[in-house]
Amino acid sequence: MRRSSLVSFLLTLSLITILLIISQIGVATGEPLSTNSRWIVDENGHRVKLACVNWVSHLEAVVAEGLSKKPIDAIADQISSMGFNCVRLTWPLYLATNDSLASLTVRDSFESLGLTQAVAGVQANNPSIIDLPLIQAYQAVVSGLGDKNVMVILDNHITKPTWCCSSYDENGFFGDKYFDPDLWIKGLTRMATLFKGVRNVVGMSLRNELRGPKQNVNDWYKYMQRGAEAVHSANPDVLVILSGLNYDKEFSFLRNRPLSLTFSGKLVFESHWYAFTDGRAWESGNPNQVCGTVVNNIMRQSGFLLEKGFPLFLSEFGVDQRGTNVNDNRYLNCFLALAAELDLDWALWTLVGSYYYRQGVIGMNEYYGIMNWDWDEIRNSTLLQKISAIQYPFQGPGLSETRVHKNIFHPSTGLCVVRKSVFEPLTLGPCSSSDGWYYSPQKKLTIKGTYFCLQAFDIGKPARLSIKCTDSDSKWETISDSKLQLSSTTANGDSVCLDIDSANNEVVTNTCKCLSRDSSCDPSSQWFKLVDSTRSPRLSESFTKMNPMMELPFEDSEWKSLITM
Repeated sequence: MRRSSLVSFLLTLSLITILLIISQIGVATGEPLSTNSRWIVDENGHRVKLACVNWVSHLEAVVAEGLSKKPIDAIADQISSMGFNCVRLTWPLYLATNDSLASLTVRDSFESLGLTQAVAGVQANNPSIIDLPLIQAYQAVVSGLGDKNVMVILDNHITKPTWCCSSYDENGFFGDKYFDPDLWIKGLTRMATLFKGVRNVVGMSLRNELRGPKQNVNDWYKYMQRGAEAVHSANPDVLVILSGLNYDKEFSFLRNRPLSLTFSGKLVFESHWYAFTDGRAWESGNPNQVCGTVVNNIMRQSGFLLEKGFPLFLSEFGVDQRGTNVNDNRYLNCFLALAAELDLDWALWTLVGSYYYRQGVIGMNEYYGIMNWDWDEIRNSTLLQKISAIQYPFQGPGLSETRVHKNIFHPSTGLCVVRKSVFEPLTLGPCSSSDGWYYSPQKKLTIKGTYFCLQAFDIGKPARLSIKCTDSDSKWETISDSKLQLSSTTANGDSVCLDIDSANNEVVTNTCKCLSRDSSCDPSSQWFKLVDSTRSPRLSESFTKMNPMMELPFEDSEWKSLITM
């Protein structure tokens, strides 16, 4: 087989593999979800990964944002086309407990706030809801998402409709002025009952970001257990999602004191993580050190729940999508590495491009929003590229019969290390096109099922594949506080790190960056994460089955060139 035939063969296998992956990750919206240890699964026991976006519907208007800009079905279609299979749809408690508010029409709600342009916009884009009561308009949004096979998680974001959140807004913890536990139970029960049997409503988040001076562990157990039981009793089909203390960051109290519930197989915990969670540390500190410290804190506060056999839903993360916020940009690379490593379920903040009315401002622009102010274009397509790799599961029940291997994931691009052939430089490409890699106890990175290992050649030169895998230039250590840099030694004795070239294309090796305390340094091009995966590797297993003795279909001269590289 000549080289041109081999390339054609590889491309065909790659296409087949991608189609197999797509068939394995179909959205399960017609059946209840449950949990199997740390995984969320469908009725067949197969993994369903929540890759969600937050859609705000808890502000003063109590109408899902953007309906004055676009029809519901167009927004739902956009959500699905961007690769999200789920929406975390927020709602204020008063929507379910204050009949006067729930029965107010969309038109009357907008007019009470002086939002005449919003009235005209909804009349033009969604005329069927303009005179519906607010609760029915909320149901219409859920129905529109279901029509596009988008799952919904109902999130009780706050009690009194307003922007969230402050430690002193009296909405933060049980017993606050706007957080009466009995009223909260009533509201959860009503919403769970209202959406019982609605096929795409798969979960209910009991309360967003518990906070404030009254928060304490004993009341958390007392009321969260009551809320969980109320929701499950009213609607046993939905996942019951519990938030932690201190703005959804703290669950460490669960290490030694488990919840006492009458049901099982439905419990999920949710956590939040933004750059500003850590102040300005990402901008003022060395990214390697900050990433290492923050990840350790997250694993101590909430990540340990995965090891205890519970799903962890990172229900809010996000960045300023203008791309100019250094604090956010550095954080995002660390976030993506951890989200890929743990294969987390998640929800991006936010879909919203602009608000009807927020904090006294009409038409406020939302720079964390995927959509632009007019809701007619994507604000930052690069971000969608970055998160695309984590929209699909790397592992979990039913995903594949393949044994665990590694993907070499590059967080700052959202791509993985791939190869076109053994004769061409390694590049970055979709993780679905990645080979399966094996990281040996001797710290060699080999393509699983082959004799080919990753080798450092020289500073500024492409990393390459070789079958000479006994030298130091084939040994790769994870270094720096972030544990995201892969370091090796060239034949010349130079210490180098895996890197990408200036075009974000070829995989090369360069002098390792940012190993000191320099805060002005950016190591992101050299951040790679070895991610466990059971996705079918692009080539190696199928190829090895056909060539058990690794009698590769190369001409003798080509094989000799590999040996002598």
